[in-house]
Amino acid sequence: MHGFGLFETILAVDGVPVFAERHLERLRAGCGRLGWKWDYPEIRGVMDELIERNGLGAGRSRIRLAVTAGSGLIHSLAQGEDRVVWMTAVAAAEPPAATTANVSRWLRNERSALAGIKCASYAENLLALEEAARSGFEETVFLNTAGHVCEAATSNVFLVRDGVLGTPSLDSGCLPGITRQVVIGLAGKLGISCEEGSFSADDLRGADEVFLTSSIRGVMAVSRLEGRDLAAGAVTCRLRDEWAAAVEDEVRG
Repeated sequence: MHGFGLFETILAVDGVPVFAERHLERLRAGCGRLGWKWDYPEIRGVMDELIERNGLGAGRSRIRLAVTAGSGLIHSLAQGEDRVVWMTAVAAAEPPAATTANVSRWLRNERSALAGIKCASYAENLLALEEAARSGFEETVFLNTAGHVCEAATSNVFLVRDGVLGTPSLDSGCLPGITRQVVIGLAGKLGISCEEGSFSADDLRGADEVFLTSSIRGVMAVSRLEGRDLAAGAVTCRLRDEWAAAVEDEVRG
């Protein structure tokens, strides 16, 4: 009733959950933030069983893993005896090569108690996405209360200026995205300078390249940011290809 829960969205390719251990570690960390005990050593095997039972051994699929607090007193964070952990797995289409985005009129609170947690309280994101869709955009980017770029409604944000890659630091209040983490690591291996810091709306609007990252869509170029058309530049394309190769490595084991 209160949206008091956590969730993870995990890509699976040919029946293999991609970066599953990273997702489970983030979920475990989120439970720690809320004072919940996460002790489900069998969850990884259940994930494989669910994929098999749902006939998702070939192609792309999306796993949703969620945990709720259950019943309890309003002033207590403790999980009730009726707490629920559940998973779903469904087929996932190939993502488009690019997307469009605007800057939301609503702000992220980088000092929020929920900052950095993948929380089930998702209505704020959905309202912002719906408003963006009414304006003809597929995604929306939040600034935080300091006026710095934070994250998109369902993804992390990267920008490229003069060949230098940048992304909001975790101090911005953004989610520590799994694909964000992977892409930063890949950039380091490729010798691409990556700055985690503070970026203004003008930095974003003036960037040479902008791309978004998420577990299901991977690295996705932004082809239009508000009224400005953008190309999928060399840095975006290279990191997109490297991410695809990293996913393939995961699938092959």
